[in-house]
Amino acid sequence: MTRTILVTGGAGFIGCSLVRHLVGCGDRVVNLDALTYAGNRDNLVDVAYHPDHVFVHGSINDAKLVARLLEEHRPSAIINVAAETHVDRSIDGPAAFVGTNIVGAFQLLEAARAYWETLDGTESNRFRFVQVSTDEVYGSIDKGVFREHDPYRPNSPYAASKAGADHLARAYFQTFGLPVLITNGSNTYGPYQFTEKLLPLMILNAVDGKPLPVYGDGGNVRDWLYVADHSSGIVAALDHGKPGESYNLGGGNEFPNIDVVRRLCALLDEIRPHPEARSYNEQITFVADRPGHDFRYALDSAKAETQLTWRPAMDFEDGLRDTVGWYLDNQEWCRKITESRYDRKRLGLENERKAER
Repeated sequence: MTRTILVTGGAGFIGCSLVRHLVGCGDRVVNLDALTYAGNRDNLVDVAYHPDHVFVHGSINDAKLVARLLEEHRPSAIINVAAETHVDRSIDGPAAFVGTNIVGAFQLLEAARAYWETLDGTESNRFRFVQVSTDEVYGSIDKGVFREHDPYRPNSPYAASKAGADHLARAYFQTFGLPVLITNGSNTYGPYQFTEKLLPLMILNAVDGKPLPVYGDGGNVRDWLYVADHSSGIVAALDHGKPGESYNLGGGNEFPNIDVVRRLCALLDEIRPHPEARSYNEQITFVADRPGHDFRYALDSAKAETQLTWRPAMDFEDGLRDTVGWYLDNQEWCRKITESRYDRKRLGLENERKAER
């Protein structure tokens, strides 16, 4: 039977990948997205008119709308991807992150609980609520890897807001029995990522002849997970995960940021040679570090590999090449964003601007 799944934030970066994955697997998706600055109907062009994709413009904070969608479409699962996500933006404006990531998650959990309590035995047992989270909730780690039982130590308003949502989701399982699962994904990259993030920003700046700003000395380490692999991990948790459990979804690709930028430059040197016959490496510029910048994230994905039979499929070199090619081939998508939503100026400097005033 075709199942119906409510996906929130399905016009965003990870969300649109998840929607395509689910529709491609034969699921019917009700896609609820508020279309804030990072939500983009253009991200859904290949599924926009698919009979198994229903797009709804609205917020997870709109309790009446969410309740109506649940009653009308009767989904067997909710996957909450809706979130404010960029650390630098959370430094400039943390209120939006609390409003969406914590309050919005609460509203969605409340609606899910009320709906779940109306289901009969079979439907109730089948229902799942998947809270999509991040590795940043664990904080920074110098050595080793984070496992699912490790304590949360978030260091940015973004990470703290996601940690708050995770705690609420876990509490709704423990207190009310709502069948909740949590996924914590590592640093995700790939097509359709909003241009404030590291890879798309570097790609666009490079071909435009602009500086490639790297925080600090570029030594901060991230574990890179291709977006389609992240989506498949979320669905694996939905299909095979145990309610009340968390699952780390790591890419197994740890690199310092400066190494990633240099790899990207080398790839551009190969496929889009500089018009002045020099390397894009020459555009790298080191800038003042982000406040409270976590040094390293690293996840142990053994639990997901064992219990969900999930493992990332994309090699980082292939994923990076695919990502660079996508942005080079989709300049119109990029232009619309840079002209109306984000001009590629640095974010996360509000405290410095206030100090100057």
